[in-house]
Amino acid sequence: QAPPDRGRVAVLYEPDPTAGYVLGLDIGRSWLRVAAADLDGTVVARSDVRNSGRSAAAMADLTVAAARRVVADAGVDPALVAHTVVGAPGVYDPERRRVRYAVNLPGWGRAGLLDRMREELGTPLSVHNDANLAALGEYTFGAGRGSRLFVFVMVGTGLGMGVVADGRLFTGAHGAAGEIGFLPTLPNGGRGLEDAVAGGAVVRTARELGMAHPGSAKDVFDAAREGVEPAVAAVRQEAERLAHVIAAVAAVLDPDLVVLGGGLGGGADLLLRPVTTTLHRIGPLRPRVRASTLGEDAVLMGAVATATEEARERVFTRSRETP
Repeated sequence: QAPPDRGRVAVLYEPDPTAGYVLGLDIGRSWLRVAAADLDGTVVARSDVRNSGRSAAAMADLTVAAARRVVADAGVDPALVAHTVVGAPGVYDPERRRVRYAVNLPGWGRAGLLDRMREELGTPLSVHNDANLAALGEYTFGAGRGSRLFVFVMVGTGLGMGVVADGRLFTGAHGAAGEIGFLPTLPNGGRGLEDAVAGGAVVRTARELGMAHPGSAKDVFDAAREGVEPAVAAVRQEAERLAHVIAAVAAVLDPDLVVLGGGLGGGADLLLRPVTTTLHRIGPLRPRVRASTLGEDAVLMGAVATATEEARERVFTRSRETP
C-alpha cells in the first residue's frame, strides 16, 4: 500500500567522515605529539617526537615538520586538512595572536610564531590551553564521560586545570580560568601553587628528605614503589598538597568528578588513596577522584575532538553546496 501523500519523502544523508581531515598538536616541554584524524575523530596516523628545540622557533619548525610527516603517512591529500588545533601551556590572546603565561616553554609567546605555523601548514589553526584540551579529551573519550561537571587537574612540569560543565569547556572572561598554578600559597611561602605542587616540587621534597640524586618525579615515584622511605614520604606530601588543591577547587566549583592527569598522573596508583583520605579529613566536600584514562594522550585527543568539531560543519556545508 502506498504511503499517504504528505509531500516529498525525506532522504537521510550520512556525512562521509573522509570528506575532510584534521590535525591535533600537543606541544609540551619534553614531547611533541601530532595526530591526523577523520571527521569522526578516528585517528588515522600519529607521531610522538622528542622536543629537542632549543628555541620557540625551533619547536615550531619541529612541530610543522612532524605534522607534514603525519599527513603523508596517513596518505591524505594536504588540501583535505580542514583544521588544526594546537594545545600548549599558557593562554592564547586572540587579539594579539600570541600565547601568554607559557612559562614552561620559553619564547612561546613570541609575536608571529603561530601565524608562521598557520602559513606553513596551510590550514586554519586555533590554539588552546593544554589542560583545557586534556579536559575535553577526557570528557569525549575518557574518564569524564557522562559527568555533569568535572575538573581535570594536570600535574607535570607545571600545574593546570580544565573545567567541563554540561559538556562545555569553561574558560572564564579572558581565557585564563583554570590557571591554578598562579594561586599563591601562604603569604610567607614565597612560591606560587605551581612551585609547591608540580613535578619539580616532588623532586625537591625527596631530596630534602634524604633521597640520593632524584633526577625526576618519575624517579621518586619509582623509588616509592620500591619502598624507599624518603620517596614514600615525598609522594605522601605531594598527595596531601594535591588534596588541598582539590578541596579549594571543590569549594568553588562543586564538581562531581576530579581527574588527575599530566606527568604525575602516571603515579595515580600511589596518589589516589592518600588524596582521598586527606580530602575526607580536611573538609566536607568530597568529589570522586580518578586517574586519567587517556594518560599522555589526553591533550592530543582533546585537540582532535576540538578540531573535528570546528571542521565538520564547514566541510559538510561546503559538500552540500558543491553541485
